Amino acid sequence: MHGPPDSFYVRHGKRLLDVAIGVVVLLVFGLPMLVIAALIKLEDRGPVFYRQERIGRGGRAFMLTKFRSMVVGAETQGAGFLVEKQDRRITRVGRWLRKLSLDELSQVFDVLRGDMSIIGPRPGLRYQFELYDDEQRRRLAVRPGITGWAQVNGRNAIRWPERIRLDLEYVDHLTFGKDLLVLVKTIPAVLSGSDQIADADYWKQRRAELERAQAGTAAGSTEAR
Repeated sequence: MHGPPDSFYVRHGKRLLDVAIGVVVLLVFGLPMLVIAALIKLEDRGPVFYRQERIGRGGRAFMLTKFRSMVVGAETQGAGFLVEKQDRRITRVGRWLRKLSLDELSQVFDVLRGDMSIIGPRPGLRYQFELYDDEQRRRLAVRPGITGWAQVNGRNAIRWPERIRLDLEYVDHLTFGKDLLVLVKTIPAVLSGSDQIADADYWKQRRAELERAQAGTAAGSTEAR
């Protein structure tokens, strides 16, 4: 799997930057994070954090940590793991957390554990990972990030093929300068807020295409006999 450039920054500097920024985030946002936790708890007495399996570097699974923005057990209701516009499962506190991406602030713990990076492709769900082709799997050559090149160039407003293209562009041109640019562009991207919902149709269509291809292969094998 073709990965990022072999440089000192990629091998060592990026991780050092992650730890340094992670510590600063905890120092600066520690109190606001406690306030967020209290608001979540006060609204419905449910757990503060929501942990979900995601796929990280090299295809390794890890548990992503987010401030809970939906009702308890949301994945067993409505659209399941997908989030719809005006989704009724989103709590009142969760609505503004998601708009300002504050629900993702707790992922700094995932960064400090080494499961994630501050900057990188957003980590996918297992069912998405299972649908990747060889090119798309190159997203896994680096640690997934809290923010990334695709996020500062449209967030969920752009469709998955474009998001993946931007992720691969990031992997192929990973440098300190690129990461610094993403950090600078993240600030206005977060402050602008977003009510966009990630495009889920792409993965539905991709699964259907693969199932048709597998059915065709099976039919061809039967005819050959």
